[in-house]
Amino acid sequence: MVDARNTGPAASPQPIKEIVLERLPFRDAVAQQPQALREALVSLRRTLQTSDLAALRAGTIAIVGIGASFYAGLVAAAQFRRQGLRAFAFAGGELYDAADNAADAYIAVSASGRSVEPAKAAGLRDKAVTIGIAKTAESPLAAAVGTMIGTGSGIDSGPNTTSYLGSLLALGLIADREGQPSNTNWDALADDFETLGTTIADSVRKASALLAGKRSIDCVGANAQLGTAGYAALLLREAVRVPAQNWDTLNYLHGPMEPNDANTGVILFGDGRERQLAEDLSGFGIPTVLVTSASVDDRENLVVIRIPATKNGILAAIYAALPTQIMMQDLAEGVGLPKCEFRYRQTDTKLPLADHA
Repeated sequence: MVDARNTGPAASPQPIKEIVLERLPFRDAVAQQPQALREALVSLRRTLQTSDLAALRAGTIAIVGIGASFYAGLVAAAQFRRQGLRAFAFAGGELYDAADNAADAYIAVSASGRSVEPAKAAGLRDKAVTIGIAKTAESPLAAAVGTMIGTGSGIDSGPNTTSYLGSLLALGLIADREGQPSNTNWDALADDFETLGTTIADSVRKASALLAGKRSIDCVGANAQLGTAGYAALLLREAVRVPAQNWDTLNYLHGPMEPNDANTGVILFGDGRERQLAEDLSGFGIPTVLVTSASVDDRENLVVIRIPATKNGILAAIYAALPTQIMMQDLAEGVGLPKCEFRYRQTDTKLPLADHA
């Protein structure tokens, strides 16, 4: 296992095996996620047995990502703090100044292992502890960090499904190992996730029908679920091409909800203030979906999707990802976009694949 401290930008990177960019259709990848979680759990436990991450127990941790991986970082940072670790989430571009001493340790998260921004942010921290998380350890990100952790989540889709959950699972296991125990039964996750797909099916169909055709959709959550809201908004923009934004729950009460009406939608994630907000919004005639473990009933303009109750924010985010993904695919297919293809793809966001083994 590589030492968790960077060797500096001048060090020669180790050869990286070429990555085969296989992609599953989105619905196939969603269906594959229980098995992907099983395989990732085995792979991650094996990797973590030989990983020295003790530096995370002292000082401040920056969890760095971009896109869906940034939102996974938001989820994880909230749960890390709950387990006694001082962690904060950053978008990679926030840390392009090497003099920015934001943290003592940096966890760079890139589902593909190819995102430029977290790799650059980590690579600039030659005196700090740097750790990378990607679906495979054999990725370009490995050259920018001291310790590389592959999740083993397998083939992904576009937008990210299995790799997003794999990143969350890795962060959850790290939090339990280096922070205070959460007493989460990770062994039950895959089976519970598989069962969840059946129990939410009717509610998700109703939710998708309620949100169909809306000109914009707000996604709202607090603490760890703010990250889930970000992931949902990203999927809406990428796959459905609908304007969407994530909001912190309490911040949303202070004006951002004002543009909403019967032609817009809101998706809420959480068990707290989100419950009253869901009832208020639906009462105002605004189509609203609440993803929660709380006991709340459907009403006019409100569909409730029940997920299992847990005190672990990372686990809750994994559960909440499933109805989010299915809703997004329903909505995308409803507007004639069964496959997510970027119209405005940029050329400087991905690290090149190695041309050698």
